[in-house]
Amino acid sequence: MVSRVIPVEAFDLVIFGATGDLARRKIVPGLYRRFKAGQLPASARIIGAARTAQDDDGFRAEMRAAIREFLGDGQDESSVAAFLDLLGYVAIDARGSEGWAELKARMRPGVVHAFYFSVAPALFGDIADRLADHGIADQDSRIVVEKPFGRDLQTARALNATLARHFAENQIYRIDHYLGKETVQNLMAVRFANILFEPLWNAQYVDHVQITVAETVGVGGRGEYYDHSGAMRDMVQNHMMQLLCLIAMEPPYHIDSDAVRDEKLKVIRALEPVSADEVVRGQYLAGRDGPGYLDDAENPESRTESFVALKVHVANWRWTGTPFYLRTGKRLRARTSEIVITFKEPPHSLFDDGGSHKANQLVIRLQPDEGMVLTMMIKEPGPGGMRLVQVPLDMSFADALGPEGSDMPDAYERLIMDVIRGNQTLFMRGDEVEAAWAWTDPIIAAWEHGTKRPEPYDPGSSGPEEALRLLHRDNRRWREIRS
Repeated sequence: MVSRVIPVEAFDLVIFGATGDLARRKIVPGLYRRFKAGQLPASARIIGAARTAQDDDGFRAEMRAAIREFLGDGQDESSVAAFLDLLGYVAIDARGSEGWAELKARMRPGVVHAFYFSVAPALFGDIADRLADHGIADQDSRIVVEKPFGRDLQTARALNATLARHFAENQIYRIDHYLGKETVQNLMAVRFANILFEPLWNAQYVDHVQITVAETVGVGGRGEYYDHSGAMRDMVQNHMMQLLCLIAMEPPYHIDSDAVRDEKLKVIRALEPVSADEVVRGQYLAGRDGPGYLDDAENPESRTESFVALKVHVANWRWTGTPFYLRTGKRLRARTSEIVITFKEPPHSLFDDGGSHKANQLVIRLQPDEGMVLTMMIKEPGPGGMRLVQVPLDMSFADALGPEGSDMPDAYERLIMDVIRGNQTLFMRGDEVEAAWAWTDPIIAAWEHGTKRPEPYDPGSSGPEEALRLLHRDNRRWREIRS
């Protein structure tokens, strides 16, 4: 199977914070891959902007090193050189006056203008003000902003208001890289392009849904930041909330940005409040591979969670009675992100299978190997009666799609191309962000006003024992965390 590469139109993309980790690790290497694939026109221009004093050649040398570091040494040097010719650099002061006149002089008329805010949220307002004051951005420009989109409802509203001073909602692209993953987008195709699943996609046939995002690394190196955030703010409020919405939403009238986001917003607003016995927090202990959370955070009194598990209910006709279990944490057994749809068992078993019958599951893997697996019960081959066995129907993209499947665009690559095209479907809208915080804030407030500490758990485990009991009380079990 050969994937089609559809080139985008000419553009000027300004990356604020171009010497930072995200630009070096994801943004610029991703743009190079799109250039190599033939998706970026030779007329594209990518302008780095940061406080570091350097010229175009210095920035190109830095990005050449980043491409080699994050994509490997085996890159075609002629392609790299041609891509680097698209790059320029402006030393700029986000809160001052230096560099803005030069940046304006570099912007070309008649092409798409996009501005990537790969900086701390505290600088969003300053950059937006200066883009407007210097006449660099206009009503057709697009801005890309990274999370965190605030740390609660109040700050999210303030951030939205700051950006709204100069940009309309249809110009603001709040990026969540999880929504750029191939499997996440395929989830909409599986649901809405096939008759097979959608009639079963409701409380009558689905027993429960599990969403797991597990990491093997701790918070070392970013402990101070993480200790002011925690798993709830860092993962649940944004990434996992978006996955929940795509699973639970109603079919939109069209795959149109506002139509899709309208349905996601309805899901968030239908979420019931979470009671204290439906949420578990944890902190990883020290182990052979490293220190515990309290040491990584350099705060022995910290009550910030490195793990959280919740039982969530969507109060609407489609999902009433079907729980959604969310789980995410650091220093767990394996690095994996997956969604598991567990269907109900048949109302009557025809087979004397000795209890070997298992429910059908649709497992949607986001990482490390993107793909989907549907488990089915079949007769075990051979004589001796009807012995049932569960088998997987595996659709790994790397296997099913051949070489094209193993070289799929990274999430950032896809999302940046959507910015250039003006497609906001995979980006969060302002009211969506605020609704997510409105649901999350009471949970966090209860923790902050309470005295209970997070449950300790061993590194390399599946999290605290209390998280296992969260499902055991409902006669269910978490799917094993495995790579």
